[in-house]
Amino acid sequence: MKNSILAGLMLMGSSVLISTFAGVGAIAGEVNSLRGSSEINEPSNEVVVKRNISDQAPITREYVQQPPLIPHKTKGYQINLKFNKCLTCHSWANYKKAGATKISQTHFSGRDGEAMSNVAPRRYFCNQCHVPQANAKPLVENSFQSIDVIH
Repeated sequence: MKNSILAGLMLMGSSVLISTFAGVGAIAGEVNSLRGSSEINEPSNEVVVKRNISDQAPITREYVQQPPLIPHKTKGYQINLKFNKCLTCHSWANYKKAGATKISQTHFSGRDGEAMSNVAPRRYFCNQCHVPQANAKPLVENSFQSIDVIH
């Protein structure tokens, strides 16, 4: 009895999976992506190479409260619960010796505004807001104007 119930459940589960994946295949043909209509395994005619700007002056910010862009490469930077590579240069203890920008005081405020002695947990994962600078063409056209233009 138990074996027949188990076999029935397995058969039912596999038929649900098969029908789900069959439906995904039908839908996937209708999706338009930034890549266009070419399949993933087809080579693209346009080769897009994005180059990080390494160790140059920071790009100016475009709007109020915009997180600064990172003016150096971050590939291989470890940021997890136990270690944050960014802090080896940007912490208040190390920034002068490293010649780096120190972390903003705002990164030491908790969710409710309380002052903290270490970087607040909500600000610890730097790459959540800060990204490396890159000379890259925008993916989509836009009419964005810098804060200096808007008055």
